[in-house]
Amino acid sequence: MISFENDYTTGAHPDILKKLAETNLEPASGYGADPYCKSACEKIRKACGAPEADIYFLAGGTQTNAVVISSMLRSYEGVLAAETGHIGVHEAGAIEYTGHKVLTLPGHQGKIHPEELKSYLEKFYQDETHQHMVFPGMVYLSHPTEYGTLYSREELEMTGEICHSYGIPLYLDGARLGYGLMSRESDMTLEDIARICDVFYIGGTKMGALCGEAVVFPDENSPGHFLTVMKQHGALLAKGRLPGIQFDTLFTDNLYFEISSHVIEMAELLKKKLKEKGCVFYLESPTNQQFIILENSSLEKLKEQVAVSFWEKADDTHTVVRLATGWSTVKEDIEKLGEILE
Repeated sequence: MISFENDYTTGAHPDILKKLAETNLEPASGYGADPYCKSACEKIRKACGAPEADIYFLAGGTQTNAVVISSMLRSYEGVLAAETGHIGVHEAGAIEYTGHKVLTLPGHQGKIHPEELKSYLEKFYQDETHQHMVFPGMVYLSHPTEYGTLYSREELEMTGEICHSYGIPLYLDGARLGYGLMSRESDMTLEDIARICDVFYIGGTKMGALCGEAVVFPDENSPGHFLTVMKQHGALLAKGRLPGIQFDTLFTDNLYFEISSHVIEMAELLKKKLKEKGCVFYLESPTNQQFIILENSSLEKLKEQVAVSFWEKADDTHTVVRLATGWSTVKEDIEKLGEILE
C-alpha cells in the first residue's frame, strides 16, 4: 500500500526527530519562554525580513485560524473567505463557534478575485441597512489554496490595498506556505508576504514537523495579550519547546525550503506520471496537491493499493480525488503508482 492521501500521513523529518531526542532531557521554561522558541523566532524574523515581528507557536491549523481570527475581530464582525476556503468548509464550524460568521465570496479554483472583494465591500457600505448586518472585519486567504493554486504578487498586493483602504486586516493561511513559495510558478517570497499581510502563519504540520504552526504579526502588531487569548482557547502549550525546537530546526540551514523544494519536485514527477497514464485533471495545480477525475469503479480498484483523498463528486459516475506529495515522498512511490495505473 502506498499513500498520496495528504502531506501529513508520516511523522517528522529525521532532522527534527534527532533534535527532539538530543534535547529531550534538557530542562526548559514553559509556554514559549525557552531558548529554542526564542531562537526560532529570531530565525523566522530574519527569513521574513521583519525584525520587529511578533511570533507565536500553536499546535495546528484549525486552532491557529480560530485564535487569530477571533482575537482580531470585534463582536459584530465576520471574516471574508472564498466559498471553498478551509475555515468555511473543513474546520467544523470552528470560526462560528467563536461567535464570528464566515462571509463567503466566489471561489475561482480556490482564489478570491480582488475586484469581487472590492465590489462586496462597496455594496456592503452602500446598503443603508448595513448597521443591522455582520460587518466584514477581515479577509482570509490560503496560499496555496485548498486547490493547490497560487496568488501572484500583484493579486496579493491588490487584495492588501483593498483591505487597508477599508481598515480591515489581511490574514494569510500558510499551512502549505513553503510549497507555494518554492513552486515553479511562484513570483512571491516570504518577505513579500510579510510586507503585504497583516498576519500570516507558516505551516509546520504539513511541512515536515510533527505538529505546529508559527503565527507571524510582521509589524509588532499582535492583538493585546495574545498569549493570554491563546490560553483562553486552550491553545497555549505548556511544553512550548515542542514547536520551538521543530521550527528552530526547520529554519536552520534552509531546511524548510529544502523540504519544500523536494516536495515540489515530487509533485512535478507525479503530475508527469499521471499525464503519461492518461488521467484527466480536474484543474492545473502548480503545487503539491494534484486533482484528477476517476470513474467510480476505477477509484474503488485504485484504493485497494493506493491511499488518496476524496475531494468532491464530479457527477454520478465520476469522483474528483486528490493526490498529495509530502516530505517523505520518494520517486519509488511514483513509479509504483504508475505500475498500478497500468
